[in-house]
Amino acid sequence: MLTANVRFEGWTTEDWRRLLALFKPRAPLERESSRPRGGIIAIRDGGRVRKLLHTGKGRIEPPPFVAGETAPSLEALCEMHSGSWALGLEHHGLEELMERFGARCRASDDFLDQSLKLVAVVRELMEAGIIERWPERLKGVPVPSATMVHRTLDTLCRDGHVMCLGMFKDEDLYTSLVLRRKGTLFDLVAGPDNLRAQVGLLSGDFRRDQRYLVRAVEETYGPLSLGCFAEFDFFRELAVDPRPGAWSRAVTVRDVILSPLPTAIAAALGFDGARVVAENARALISRFDSFGLFEPAFGLLKERVGAAVGSYEVESLLGFNPLVVLRALLKR
Repeated sequence: MLTANVRFEGWTTEDWRRLLALFKPRAPLERESSRPRGGIIAIRDGGRVRKLLHTGKGRIEPPPFVAGETAPSLEALCEMHSGSWALGLEHHGLEELMERFGARCRASDDFLDQSLKLVAVVRELMEAGIIERWPERLKGVPVPSATMVHRTLDTLCRDGHVMCLGMFKDEDLYTSLVLRRKGTLFDLVAGPDNLRAQVGLLSGDFRRDQRYLVRAVEETYGPLSLGCFAEFDFFRELAVDPRPGAWSRAVTVRDVILSPLPTAIAAALGFDGARVVAENARALISRFDSFGLFEPAFGLLKERVGAAVGSYEVESLLGFNPLVVLRALLKR
């Protein structure tokens, strides 16, 4: 989704590290220190494991082959060699992947088209059992088409405008990400290093400080189409929060500030909050409604709210809920 002459600026090594830490998969605190580390890559030939590699330990002796027995599953290999994830490939898997991918690529394809075609080929090989992964966090998530992605971009960011993610911590602009759209792609990926001098001294309250960041972004890169601002630690927790209405609650109490806010996202957050309120009211009244007199009314309310949300959510464009995918990727 980047132009051929995309420009990266405003990044230091520490800024990159902080941004990646924002989206780093993690386990609960009580399990993070003792969880298995690294991944297992297994090259198979039918029911036999030919080669075994641990991303942290290097080459591992594959399990002995016993005629008539199936090879250990990827989950079993992770348990045996302390891996947190595993990838299994048939010995001809990479060759098959490149042949199918090359047959579908065209000279006119941009980076987005090629990426989606590659993902589609990988999904086909997984369904055929040539490629295997564990755990299957994204099982069932459809591959969006290029048209769907472009429609979503049109909803979130207009041509010539920018999107900004700003994270604050300890009276500092901890890290940020600015993307500027040009046509159907992005021609700029900017970090916080060039913006800090323009933002100046901060008060320590990101709810006020984000206004100075918005001004600096618009003066430097262009009109802001979508901005998301929060405390770094709070945003990391919110990204894996499975509770219904967590995002709408955070936006309502200004623990997360979305400004400017596209109409589609604003409507979805509003209806999401209404859905949570309706569910809570239903749970409360059901304690006193022994005969279920109000149940049909709450069922109709939930149906109406759900239909309204479906017409506005980005999910209706992509075919899946991006927040669910984000939680699946970040939660170990």
